[in-house]
Amino acid sequence: MKPVHLLSCAIAFVALFALVEVSGAKDDPHPLSASPIYGVTIPGGYRQWELIAPALEDAPLNELRAVVGNQKAVDAYRHANLPFPDGTILVKLAWKRTPSKEFASATVPGAATTVQVMVKDSKKYASTGGWGFGRFVDGKAVDEAQHRTCFACHQALVRDHDYVFTRYAP
Repeated sequence: MKPVHLLSCAIAFVALFALVEVSGAKDDPHPLSASPIYGVTIPGGYRQWELIAPALEDAPLNELRAVVGNQKAVDAYRHANLPFPDGTILVKLAWKRTPSKEFASATVPGAATTVQVMVKDSKKYASTGGWGFGRFVDGKAVDEAQHRTCFACHQALVRDHDYVFTRYAP
């Protein structure tokens, strides 16, 4: 291959890569926003992760929830491996509960309310049981005051389950 053709191919490849990167960034519904205190972000591709468990939250929140996890989380749940290993990531998606128009006794997801993320890193988050927390509304992290409540609640209620509320739904 001639040097000019090599250079042309290299330029074309770089241009194509840049176009893919820019268009991918525009399509991402969750721009990179880090939670205060912990620096946790919404992980890319989390909507393709496996379901750990669904949940219903009664009033006052009145939400449908689904918790998904990365492969480390799924493996830990399937093998009852507590504490969860470093690298475990859990993402909780929440929606307002809405009555189904088609089936009166069913409830369906309404408006999205939050995306909440837990990241296990026993060294980085040693003071919070090894977990970092992130709560996001419309892809943006909520304020520091809300993040200060995360660990206290987990510590008070689920210390014996490695600070995680969600149980695996087989």
